[in-house]
Amino acid sequence: MAQVEYIGTGRRKSSVARVRIVPGTGKITINGRDIEDYIPFEALRMVVNQPLVATETKGSYDVLVNVSGGGYTGQAGAIRHGIARALLKADPEYRPTLKRAGLLTRDPRMKERKKYGLKGARRAPQFSKR
Repeated sequence: MAQVEYIGTGRRKSSVARVRIVPGTGKITINGRDIEDYIPFEALRMVVNQPLVATETKGSYDVLVNVSGGGYTGQAGAIRHGIARALLKADPEYRPTLKRAGLLTRDPRMKERKKYGLKGARRAPQFSKR
């Protein structure tokens, strides 16, 4: 019999996470490494675990993640989004819980583009009176 797996894609800033959840013991593997090795900050590890905590499925699924782009925060947000979407495929009953926690909404905040005539998105060149 083929093993059951649920797939979800999560995005945040410039990070994209492809998440697979399979029934298991609660092990989280990111890019072939354990979550403690990959994400050095406890606060971001809590962000990644939010969907599992909200649906009370912390020890019942193994999470396999392939993530690219962005930094720690963007990647953690993308993984969170992907796990929430995968859990939704695993059991549609989780929808109200995940929706109420705001875990199904793609965070629209992106880096603002640089404008011409300026040094950055809003930073103007230094003003010299004389």
